[in-house]
Amino acid sequence: MNLYRAELRRLVKRRFVRYLVLAGLLVLAAVAAGTFLTNQKLDAAAYAEAERTAEREYQLSITWTEQWRAECERSKTSGGADAGQFPPDCASITPPPRESFLAEHYLPATFEFRDQFPATLHTFSSLLTLVFFVVGASFVGAEWTSGGMMNLLLWRPRRLQVLFTKLAALLTGTIAVTVPAVGVWTAAHWVTAVLRGDPDGMTGGAWQSFALSESRVLVLVAAAAAVGFGLAAIGRHTALALGGVLAFLVLGQSALGFLAELVDARYVEAWLIPTYWIAWMDGAVELSDWRACPPGGAECVPSTLELTWLHTGGLIAVTVLVVLGVAAWMIRRRDVT
Repeated sequence: MNLYRAELRRLVKRRFVRYLVLAGLLVLAAVAAGTFLTNQKLDAAAYAEAERTAEREYQLSITWTEQWRAECERSKTSGGADAGQFPPDCASITPPPRESFLAEHYLPATFEFRDQFPATLHTFSSLLTLVFFVVGASFVGAEWTSGGMMNLLLWRPRRLQVLFTKLAALLTGTIAVTVPAVGVWTAAHWVTAVLRGDPDGMTGGAWQSFALSESRVLVLVAAAAAVGFGLAAIGRHTALALGGVLAFLVLGQSALGFLAELVDARYVEAWLIPTYWIAWMDGAVELSDWRACPPGGAECVPSTLELTWLHTGGLIAVTVLVVLGVAAWMIRRRDVT
């Protein structure tokens, strides 16, 4: 029997994997539905209603101001104990100008595809990265815990071949779910923009930029699955991958941030994983160093550091190679017991 097909079948048949992936996709569907329901197309009726709301708010501010001024005058006349909470001259209590109540401030939310869709990819990538990290960890971790891995290695004693065939099946499943999912995610938000927002402004360059962002999402999700797989293979238990990453994100990042502050690092954010995640998703992030600026609010142009998706890509590649390399080394040197 072909080992790759057997591992792919094993992945698909695992109930935990199916339920976890289904739960993740349902959450994404709920988010997309919520975006659709909470946005509205801006037509003439919406602008007219916003104008009426602005006028209503302006009239309310006039009424409130008059009441407050009358209370001020009564307090000043009677010499009440609360006179100190009013200005010395009650006539200075005036309502804001009508220009402060613009109709644009009262328009309902509308989904502008070109400006708002990239932010939705952050939600998409965060959820699927977490889902497939857990899937990758459980795929090999459960095999070691149940003894299935030991039985498989007795039948197919080529350890590295077994390990990397499992990884290939995992990545195949990850890509098979992520690619159509990101396609449906894009289509759902495009429909939202057409029916309840603004789809204008999309050029060939904008679509190409979105396609590159979605390809980076795919790489990120696949890398998370590979790292989860590798960590669980090293510890031969799913809990090691989950606990190790949790400890790194909570304790390790806190320690790195504290160390950066302690040594007075120029760009503290460059020590933190979320900065690289933003650079990966958005293409680049610019960090500023304000330490050289004099105190007292004097005008100053801080030095900057730009981190791009290439920096994050290098970090991802090194992490994946190191984790999988250690996993391969461990499975070669350790006896199957």
